[in-house]
Amino acid sequence: MAMVCAAGLSTRSDLRDAASECLEAVAKGLDGRSPSLVFVFASTAYGDSLDELPGSLEEGTGGGVLLGCTGEMIAGGNREIESGPALSVLAAAMPESVIESFRVTFERTADGLLTSGIPENLGEPGDVETVFLLGDPFSSIPQSIFDRVAEQTAVGDAPGAGVLGGMASGGRAPGENRLFLNDDAHRFGAVGAVVRGPKVVHSVVSQGCRPVGDTLVVTEAEANVVRGLGGRRALEVLQETVGRLDESDRQLVNRGLHLGVAMSEYGESFERGDFLIANVMQIDPEAGAVVIGNEVRVGQTVRFQVRDAATADEDLVKLLEAHRQHAPATQAALLFSCNGRGTRLFDQPDHDASTIRRELGDIPLAGFFAQGEIGPVGGVNFVHGFTASVACLG
Repeated sequence: MAMVCAAGLSTRSDLRDAASECLEAVAKGLDGRSPSLVFVFASTAYGDSLDELPGSLEEGTGGGVLLGCTGEMIAGGNREIESGPALSVLAAAMPESVIESFRVTFERTADGLLTSGIPENLGEPGDVETVFLLGDPFSSIPQSIFDRVAEQTAVGDAPGAGVLGGMASGGRAPGENRLFLNDDAHRFGAVGAVVRGPKVVHSVVSQGCRPVGDTLVVTEAEANVVRGLGGRRALEVLQETVGRLDESDRQLVNRGLHLGVAMSEYGESFERGDFLIANVMQIDPEAGAVVIGNEVRVGQTVRFQVRDAATADEDLVKLLEAHRQHAPATQAALLFSCNGRGTRLFDQPDHDASTIRRELGDIPLAGFFAQGEIGPVGGVNFVHGFTASVACLG
C-alpha cells in the first residue's frame, strides 16, 4: 500500500478547538487510514494549555507515534503564521515503515556529557531510513545524537541516516518550550522518531547563500579559526575578495558574511549544496585570521558567501527543482525553517511554505520556525542557522 498523508491548520484561540479542527481535516484526508506518524507544531501563544495537547490529539493518532514541539511561528499548507495562536498537524500513514519513538535527556557530569535515551541499537546498517529529531535549545546537545546515528547507520563509505528536524522556539527561558512525544509534553531534552524501511523521506536543505570570490584551500587553521587561505593570511584574502565586489555585494558583506566549507575537498567543482555554511563570527586583525561558527581543518576547500532574500529564494527554488526531478511523487512536506526567515527576511509573507507547494504541488505541509534547523549536508547532519530544512515524504 502507498503512503497517504493529510494535514490541518487552525488559528483558533482555544487549543482544544484548534486540535479538533486539525483532527477533522486530517481524518478527512486519510480517508479511514490509521496514521503511523503524526507531527504537531503549536505556537507558544497557547501557554500552559500546551501541556494538555497530546491528550487532545490522542483520538486522531490511531496508535501511531505523536511527535512535535512549540514554535515561535507555525507553518501549515501554504501559510506561515508569525504571531498569535496556531496549531499545525500532519499525519502520515506509512504502511511499509516501522516507527520507533525516543526521548533523550542530557546531563553534564564530572566525566563529561551523559546522554540518555538514544536507542541503544539502531539495527543493521542501512536499516534506518531517517531520524526525526526535535530538541529544546536550552537543554539539549544534538551533536551527541548525530554521532550515534552516524556510528550505527553508516554503511562502508556511504553516510549514515539523515537526521531532520529543528530546535523548539518561542520560549524565552529554560522550561518554556514544549516537546511532544506520544502522550506527554516535555520541557527539557529532545524527542525523536526512527523511521525504518524503504526510502520514503528525502531531504532538501536550503542554506540560502551565494558564493563570492574564488574557491580557496585552507592552509592554516585551528579549531574554528582560519589563519591561512591559499598560503596567504586569511584576512588579506578576505579584504582582496571584498575589494573586487560590486557595491551591492559589499553591502551584503556588511550585513553578514559567511564561509562555505566544502563537505568533500575531492570534487572537481563545487555546486549549490556542496558547502556547509558557517557564519563569520569575528575578524582578528592582529593575527590576520577569520573566526567562523564551525571547526575547519587544513586542506578543506572554502568559499566566502553572502545571503539576502533574493539569494535565499533562488537557492530554495533550485534545490526543490532538483528534488522534483529525482523524486517526482512527493506526498507531503515538513518545513523546519529558521525563525530569522519569514517576513524578517522576505518582503512577502508565507515565502517558504508557498514556495514548497508551488514547486512540489498542492501537498499537505506542516512545520515551524526553529531556533536551529537540523538537516544533512554532504551526508553529515548539522544544526544550521537561517536555513530551510525540508523533509519530503513519498
